[in-house]
Amino acid sequence: MPRQEHNISRNDISDNALKVLYRLHNAGYDAYLVGGCVRDLLLGLKPKDFDVVTNATPEEIKKLFRNCRLIGRRFRLAHIVFGRDVIEVATFRGHHEPSENTQHLSRQSDEGMLLRDNVFGSIEEDAQRRDFTINAMYYNIADFSVTDFAQGMQSIQQRRIELIGDPETRYREDPVRMLRAVRFAAKLSMDISDEAGRVIPKLASLINSVPPARLFDEVLKLLASGNGVSTYQLLKEYRLFEPLFPQLQPLIKQPDSKENQFVVKMLENTDERLNSGKRITPAFLYAAMLWYPLEERSQQHQVEGGFNAHDAFNLAINDVLHRQQQRIAIPKRFSLPMRDIWQMQHRLGKRFGKRPYQMLEHPKFRAAYDFLLLRSEVEGGELIELAQWWTEFQDVSHEVRRKMVAKLNRGGKARRGGRRRGPKKAKSDS
Repeated sequence: MPRQEHNISRNDISDNALKVLYRLHNAGYDAYLVGGCVRDLLLGLKPKDFDVVTNATPEEIKKLFRNCRLIGRRFRLAHIVFGRDVIEVATFRGHHEPSENTQHLSRQSDEGMLLRDNVFGSIEEDAQRRDFTINAMYYNIADFSVTDFAQGMQSIQQRRIELIGDPETRYREDPVRMLRAVRFAAKLSMDISDEAGRVIPKLASLINSVPPARLFDEVLKLLASGNGVSTYQLLKEYRLFEPLFPQLQPLIKQPDSKENQFVVKMLENTDERLNSGKRITPAFLYAAMLWYPLEERSQQHQVEGGFNAHDAFNLAINDVLHRQQQRIAIPKRFSLPMRDIWQMQHRLGKRFGKRPYQMLEHPKFRAAYDFLLLRSEVEGGELIELAQWWTEFQDVSHEVRRKMVAKLNRGGKARRGGRRRGPKKAKSDS
């Protein structure tokens, strides 16, 4: 498609991406924008990232850019760093032809998953190696044309997610492609084609072979991109939710269960915040996903182990986080705030003495309070009163706060605070 036949303008491309494209082009190399950024520009959307592809090798790219670092073992990539903005540059990928010369460049697991992929080729071969037809379109900085190698424009017009090549083979090469199919379908309001979707439930367990660190980033793209609710429904439909959150899966089978309602409400709130330009934290998202598995595990410790409620809860936190880390590697900068949010759910119920004032000063109070509001919407009961009390307590004067605490102390409610008590096997030291 020559320039006059498409809607992509350089005004919509980031300055840093243009710098990279022009420097490669001026050095005599081919330089293209590729993938999601081209797709989004054609759809009239604003891309979050701009990916570049070229016939220059990673080493040649590094020689051109002082601000370049080479990353990746599975496939070598160049990252051109402009402060916080990173432009990813890849060399055209080629086909896997078994020969002595390529054994050290390409390797697959017994299940067909690509473990190493440093095979370079032509732009035509690179296009065939792309995952979806809508991602195999290339914008050429030399003449501003767009080349559509796999009928991606037709897929866009038909609102359909189509794989390039045999679906089972492509999913086995990289199981994350199943998650990407769901993400694109939700983000672009498209349908996954029958051919591409039919085999996903059968192959969903392959997600277990994906490194947990990689899944952390992929799950954030799925659930923290402004389309969380529709993505969540598709993950369940294609049986991809269980390998991501195996502890939660048994609790959400019924659509009207409180666990399922809680996840949906959390994702609705997350979508609303993201789509209105507000920030969210992965700690809140993961804390919500694991809250009911945490409560269930805590009850098990109380009943089966005879622990008091406080000790059972803390043991359960360690258990649930450990099991989840085996599937998705949650960094400490998020797992530690998750612990705070969870533990403060019990502390918010203790509204006597100086505790309410101390809680207001806690750096994670707002997140814990929002979490309490979410729980009260789903569970109701005493949590509604507790949430309303904290809502009022934040906004009134110091004198009114003092009276609110005194009133509770006289009534004896502050010490109960709606907390569920465990067996009286041992006295709580909380």
